[in-house]
Amino acid sequence: MNTEIITDGVPLDQAKKALIMIHGRGAGAHDILSVSRHLKVDDFALVAPQAENRTWYPYSFLVPIEENEPSFSKSLEAIHQVMVAIQQNGIEKENIYFLGFSQGACLALEFTARNAAKYGGVVAFTGGLIGDKVYEDHYEGNFENTPIFIGTSDPDFHVPVERVNETEALLKKMGASVTKKIYPNMGHTISQNEIDLANELVFRKK
Repeated sequence: MNTEIITDGVPLDQAKKALIMIHGRGAGAHDILSVSRHLKVDDFALVAPQAENRTWYPYSFLVPIEENEPSFSKSLEAIHQVMVAIQQNGIEKENIYFLGFSQGACLALEFTARNAAKYGGVVAFTGGLIGDKVYEDHYEGNFENTPIFIGTSDPDFHVPVERVNETEALLKKMGASVTKKIYPNMGHTISQNEIDLANELVFRKK
């Protein structure tokens, strides 16, 4: 798998913490990296994989998973490879963080729920677990109180609030410390309040 990776922040071989940043459909690694300017991540290595043709999977995240194959599995593997590379630089899982917007938020939640462990934290700006329904048997492990923040608009054209609620319930069941914030008529974007909550809940100094 030859996913292009864009890095920023502290060099990986010098960092003690890393943030995997996953862009949305039609966007790119540089777009999601620009969000880091608003986050308390000055001492992080920032790692942003670039999806082939600017999309992680072709259809809505709500269609049956097999309809998004093979792209879906390839994208999960791409995130896995990024995490392996980070760990090879001596950064432990509990100091690895994930952040995504929209399709990238769905992928961040899906990957971490399939590989639940004590991570540094997860920030999902408008996203939910992937599939025509939430398949509990797809997910394993325990988040051991990993802080997870999910923010979304009600309504959101791409991500129904119902799926966000189902996602929250499953993540909590798997031991995550989830904070969900639903914003009336926010639109498909990232708000300042979401940035503030991500900094307060996830990127706070340990």
